[in-house]
Amino acid sequence: MTPAALKTALAGVLALLLLTAGGVWKVQDWRYGKQLAEQSGLHQDDLTAISNAAADQVRNEQGKRLALEGRLQVIDETHFKEFSDAQKNISRLRDRLATADLRLSVLLDAADSASGCNVPSTPGAVGVVHGAARARLDPAHAQRIIGITDSGDQGLIALRACQAYVRAVLR
Repeated sequence: MTPAALKTALAGVLALLLLTAGGVWKVQDWRYGKQLAEQSGLHQDDLTAISNAAADQVRNEQGKRLALEGRLQVIDETHFKEFSDAQKNISRLRDRLATADLRLSVLLDAADSASGCNVPSTPGAVGVVHGAARARLDPAHAQRIIGITDSGDQGLIALRACQAYVRAVLR
């Protein structure tokens, strides 16, 4: 074999080798491109599923929050109505005490000789009180007693409202 023929054969083998490498490279590109496209599609499907699950969870939590806000609104309205009713009752009671339409009295222990209060247990011609002996309270003291009971009522109403709020939040 002559050197020129050897060079031509070597150039042909080199060209064939380069052509084969290019073909293999192209086939590899198609295969990996296909795999990457499949992985990208799977990844996109996973992202869509995760996004849908997160959106469902957000909607669920928003629904729970709205339900809780509704329950708390009802509790607040109930508390306000209870409080305003108690205020009206106390106000009416104070008015009746102030106008002497109503008098507060206390029961006396008729057997207690230390009380020093000799109030007859039978009704007289002026009163219509029947039963045990009673003593009428001074209107100023009666107003203070009503103020104390009003504060206690407000405290109890506030306590019930707080308890209802905690129960609603913990549900």
